[in-house]
Amino acid sequence: MAFGGLSNQRGAQPVAEINMIPLIDVMLVLLVIFIVTAPLLTHAVKIDLPKASSAVNTPKRENIHLSIDAGGTVYWNGERVERDDLTIHMAESSRLDPQPELHIRADGELAYKQVVSVMSDASKAGLTRIGFVTNPRETP
Repeated sequence: MAFGGLSNQRGAQPVAEINMIPLIDVMLVLLVIFIVTAPLLTHAVKIDLPKASSAVNTPKRENIHLSIDAGGTVYWNGERVERDDLTIHMAESSRLDPQPELHIRADGELAYKQVVSVMSDASKAGLTRIGFVTNPRETP
């Protein structure tokens, strides 16, 4: 196999073989271009799909708001009630399924003895979920 040189010799003839070097160079350049541009061609549409679960749906509990003012007056969900009616309301609520939560909001000037007696009545009626609603103190 003879390569052509710059000299004008009598034996200089054209080469009958295909030169593979330029073909390989072009293929490598195209490969690099495709590697770089391929990630840019993927178009993804973001969809928020609902999440399915096999958990049992439990009904949400209702809350009972029980307020006691400074005079000792009791309010059941905003309505004024007497002490006898309060025990009836508590007994009816304890039979509900699911049992509601009792949120007690008491005045700061109220004696703790009256709050404890309301909690005792709720416990005797069968209400087991009792919580307190408070307001945070403001710092001067």
